[in-house]
Amino acid sequence: MAQAVVPAMQCQVGARAVQARPAGAGGRMWGARRTGRGMSGFKVMAVSTSRTGVVPRLEQLLNMDTKPYTDKVIAEYIWVGGSGIDIRSKSRTLERPVEDPSELPKWNYDGSSTGQAPGEDSEVILYPQAIFKDPFRGGNNILVMCDTYTPAGEPIPTNKRARAAEIFSDPKVVSEVPWFGIEQEYTLLQTDVNWPLGWPVGGYPGPQGPYYCAVGADKSFGRDISDAHYKACLYAGINISGTNGEVMPGQWEYQVGPSVGIEAGDHIWISRYLLERITEQADVVLTLDPKPIQGVANRGCSIRVGRDTEAKGKGYLEDRRPASNMDPYIVTSLLAETTILWEPTLEAEALAAKKLALNV
Repeated sequence: MAQAVVPAMQCQVGARAVQARPAGAGGRMWGARRTGRGMSGFKVMAVSTSRTGVVPRLEQLLNMDTKPYTDKVIAEYIWVGGSGIDIRSKSRTLERPVEDPSELPKWNYDGSSTGQAPGEDSEVILYPQAIFKDPFRGGNNILVMCDTYTPAGEPIPTNKRARAAEIFSDPKVVSEVPWFGIEQEYTLLQTDVNWPLGWPVGGYPGPQGPYYCAVGADKSFGRDISDAHYKACLYAGINISGTNGEVMPGQWEYQVGPSVGIEAGDHIWISRYLLERITEQADVVLTLDPKPIQGVANRGCSIRVGRDTEAKGKGYLEDRRPASNMDPYIVTSLLAETTILWEPTLEAEALAAKKLALNV
């Protein structure tokens, strides 16, 4: 059996049937099915639909545009949970459409249930920071990226956006207009076994080579999810610039940017939220783990300076050190702080010059 070299994923700055069960009052039976090749197109269905008509009614409600009937809209408040990588959200009704985060009310949640506050003092406050269109509900409904604070107005420890916003609002940083392009890699796993799509269960695929940017049922696995995510990002207003299949079966990548300042972090987090929602509907497990399957490959740290950048003395650089599950607020703000705000001492400059064998 061939063993694949499993690549570590980076962020450069199969199918399960759901058992039928009683639906509660009325005694309807519910089940689930997938369409196509069993990787996407998840649909809720009811047994004996010809009698109940549940599926058409449910689909009508899910697809209903409420705009002709009410001025009220649904806002999905989204924030980063206690692990630093999990995404949480909840919905509320607004009396009218809004266009700016300053028009939105703050909200709260139980931080003890997300690992972000003790049980005896569990209230955490959500501050709306960025608005995106909701591709799932459509109409004037919105997604709201929030960060998290104590009732006294202090950022909680897992709020990495607050410090990033301070750095990006510094006049020196603002004047430089820092651009970021982020490559986000991810892996799609079969739900029952947590094994990548396209892999034999308990085994490994063939050697790398046929899968990168490939087409074909035996080489590309999960394209529907990638394409659905691409369109959802465009609809939401995320500055997604491309997507492609990666070197490992079941592994994909998309690129966001160029984005300016704090916007880069907001766009990555909302794009991850959209991807989580789409894989949820497709009954596929999403992982951003840089090494989702134990293998023999490991990735070192590297920074790449492009040939044009070196030749012209200006341009972009690639920091390839962050893993695919990095926090974009931390990474982008540290890059801005280091390249724009950091002022080395004379001793540090001399040491750096010496290491580079330069004359000081």
